[in-house]
Amino acid sequence: MKSKARLMQGNEACVEGAIAAGMKFFAGYPITPSTEIAEIAAEKLPRVGGRFIQMEDEIASMAAIIGASLAGAKSMTATSGPGFSLKQENIGYAALAEVPCVIVDVQRSGPSTGLPTSPAQGDIMQARWGTHGDHPIIALTPSSVRETFDLTVKAFNLSEKYRVPVILLMDEVIGHMRERVELPEATEIEVINRKKPTVSKDEYLPYKADEDLVPPMANYGEGYRFHVTGLAHDETGFPTNSPAVADKLYRRIMDKIELHRDDIVQWQEENTDDAEIVIISIGGVSRAADTAMKQLREKGIKVGTFRPITVWPFPEKRLLELADKVKTFVVAEMNLGQLALEVERIIKDMAALKKVNKVNGEAIYPEEIIAKIEEVL
Repeated sequence: MKSKARLMQGNEACVEGAIAAGMKFFAGYPITPSTEIAEIAAEKLPRVGGRFIQMEDEIASMAAIIGASLAGAKSMTATSGPGFSLKQENIGYAALAEVPCVIVDVQRSGPSTGLPTSPAQGDIMQARWGTHGDHPIIALTPSSVRETFDLTVKAFNLSEKYRVPVILLMDEVIGHMRERVELPEATEIEVINRKKPTVSKDEYLPYKADEDLVPPMANYGEGYRFHVTGLAHDETGFPTNSPAVADKLYRRIMDKIELHRDDIVQWQEENTDDAEIVIISIGGVSRAADTAMKQLREKGIKVGTFRPITVWPFPEKRLLELADKVKTFVVAEMNLGQLALEVERIIKDMAALKKVNKVNGEAIYPEEIIAKIEEVL
């Protein structure tokens, strides 16, 4: 049974999804084009027993949600490019300390202040490599208002399941667009909570992982000994200078994502069975790609679309399968080639690669993608 249809903005759907997933704490600082997420969270969280706090900056916002998560609250923050940059050090802390949390980045044009109200997709590489060192990360990107709801729920579920920061990588087009949506009933939504300790408080080691490489997590205040640090640490959580222990830790936090790629990675494709040309895009650009594909199909041109929903880890296995039979990939994105760089790394010389790039603060239109494909024909 579906709820009543509503006209809803992408940023609003994000908050609705977070609350449905069990969010009880939000800390943030207003920044276009994500501000509505904070505004709506401030209004709705207290109604479900949650807490909203506006912090003094983005650094403190990220620190606050880490602290709230350690105390047992599912936590989220939201920002845009400049604020996302400020969060990076603490995102690294959350990755190493294995603290579940969700970070929403509604991308706008940059660098620096850039074009504050204009759409862009320039944070793809920052989402993966923004913080220093080898670290685990998951990043999801929606292309519709309803999918924003669904992926926000999934972001919380993956974060809790794998004890990892998860980034919801939106763009201004999706954040500010409004669509008719029917949200699922609460009983239809899968909600995953972090794995709890099954041993006694005296036996508990906060970083002793199970076979799935994820350690059970006690909440602060429940009586378990739980030391948290941004330093390399052993299974007790206390710092270590042992090369062997540090190596084991770093490899484990990376491997816990690699081990579960099939559970994490998600994509959408259309008309790829016979496609000679495949358009690759994410977020708001994928809507233009779908229109371009349909118009070219009407002309008898064999075009398909491939949309990574999980940007990190990238759906590498499926892309390689497509590259084995596709002649040309056309990557359309609102930046100068970040997504294309990853595609190029994966496919190498298996297929030709063409790019449609835009960085002037305007969306990419179907006719621009069509024009690039007609150059290939």
